[in-house]
This record gives sequence, structure tokens and C-alpha cells, in this order.
Amino acid sequence: MNILLINGSPKGEKSDTMVMTRAFMDGLDAKKHKVTYIDIMNQHIEFCKGCFTCKKNGGKCVHDDDMAGLLQKYLESDLLILSFPLYCYGIPAPLKAFFDRTMPLSSMAMQKVGDRYEHTSDVDFSKIHTVVISGCGFPNAKNNFEPLRREFELMIPHDLFMLTVPEAPMFNAPEAESVTKPFLELVKQAGKEYSKNFSVSDELMEKLAIPMIPEEMYAKICNGEV
Repeated sequence: MNILLINGSPKGEKSDTMVMTRAFMDGLDAKKHKVTYIDIMNQHIEFCKGCFTCKKNGGKCVHDDDMAGLLQKYLESDLLILSFPLYCYGIPAPLKAFFDRTMPLSSMAMQKVGDRYEHTSDVDFSKIHTVVISGCGFPNAKNNFEPLRREFELMIPHDLFMLTVPEAPMFNAPEAESVTKPFLELVKQAGKEYSKNFSVSDELMEKLAIPMIPEEMYAKICNGEV
């Protein structure tokens, strides 16, 4: 299986979220697969101009940057794993630029899907599974990740698995290992389950939804009250 792992964190390898992603990859037994790692911060990706030249010119963009090669890697993948922190309830800007530039993969033609219209795709995405792993620094997930979830449900309406976790800065705090280590074992288990049938059990997802420490305690620590 060809796995494309895109790290969308401005912190690169030091990303809190990447700690979770590595645990998930361990569960996948990634060594058995071909893994291509992309640190999006090190890529030259110009902003989409919205000129639609790509849709009128055989998919060729007016920008001459790294995006053409990234799109090729995307299309060659069987599994796309996106790892990034929550920024303003959504995607960090460099990764958002990547998704904006996937415009060449669809046509100008539109079709109605349910009660909305979308551009028809020029690519068969049915073989590409997508995993989104995102962490945030807030004490809980409620009313924080919902916009992100909705965005990905619209962008990638098929074969999408999302793991969203609060209290993510704890993953790079050695003093928190007593609670982060057991949680990362659960993330590793999720990767193992996902490797079997591209899904994770509801029972395990319920465990992953429980904050590592009580949210009130986490907030006090962040506020310097403990």
C-alpha cells in the first residue's frame, strides 16, 4: 500500500499532533508499506488565484511550483494521512493552500449531489482512503473541531476517518507521560484496527474521546493556576 503522510504543522517534526500520528502509523505497521512523508512547510506552494486556467488547460496551473509533483504523489497514494493542529477551528494556512490548489483535479462542470452542487471530478478517488489526525490546545473537543469536520466531510465525502484530540500539547511534555503514554497506546490500537478494514470501532473511539486529564485541571495548568 502506498501511504502519503502530509504533516501540515508549522512546527514540522516537533508537532504535538505528529506524536499521535506516529503512534497511529506504528499501529498500521507502516514499515510494511511504502510511505512518502511530506512536510508541507518545506514545500513551495503558491496561493490559488481562482483563475480556473487549470480547468481550461488540461489541468495545468499558471503557477510553476511544487504543487504538480504533490498532486502526482496524492493520486498515486492508496492512503492519505493528514496530520496537523487545529488553527482558527480549521486547517493551518500552508495545508489550506495545498487543498486550494487541488482545483486541477475537478472540471468546470457541476452536478447536484443531494441538496448541493459540486464540480465533477476528473479523477477516480474511490481507491484513496483518507485519515485526518488533528490536535488542539483546548481542554475539550466540543465546539472546537466541528467546523473542521464539516469541511472535510464536504471536501472528502468518501472513505474518511478523523481523529480529533484536545490537550495535544501534553504529548511533548515529559512530565505528562503517565497519561499520554496510555492514550498513545489507544491511538496505536486505532491504527491497528484501521489497517484491517479502514475503520475503527465505536468502542475504541469512545475511549479516544475521553480527555487525558480532567478539562478543568488542564485549563488551570495552562493558566498557571497549578
